[in-house]
Order: sequence, then C-alpha cells, then structure tokens
Amino acid sequence: MLEFRYDTQLLIEGEGLDEDAITDYITENLKGDCLLAVGDEDMIKIHFHTNEPWELLKYAASLGEIYDIVVEDMDRQSRGLHG
Repeated sequence: MLEFRYDTQLLIEGEGLDEDAITDYITENLKGDCLLAVGDEDMIKIHFHTNEPWELLKYAASLGEIYDIVVEDMDRQSRGLHG
C-alpha cells in the first residue's frame, strides 16, 4: 500500500509566482511527498503525491489560474486497474 495515493500534477499561471515560496508552503502545510514545483514568475508546474489532492488544488487556485490538472490514483495503477 502506498503512503500517498494520488499523483497530482497541474500548471499555475499568474503573476509574481515564487517557486521557492510555493515549495515552502506545500512542504509545511500539506501532507505528501515527491514534490516538484518548477517554473518562473508567470507559470509554475506542480507535481505532488498526496492523499488530499483537493487541498493542493485549493492552494494553487489561490495563486492564479490552474489548468492541465491530472490526478492519478497510483493505488489503482499498482493493481493494474485503469481510471
């Protein structure tokens, strides 16, 4: 069984985005692992494994427009199931 079930990926488009501040917020406030937050002040790509993807989406939406959202259930994938 995986500790963090959902592989969550998205793009944030905004102004004055700070990948270090975003990384710090996620690390300090959300439970998960395998965090990547890369980009520039206009666009950040996030990759994060968590059990509460809605919390990441809520935070990201507070920073700007979010899109290309992918939430994959890694537990289902490990059992050979789709969806």
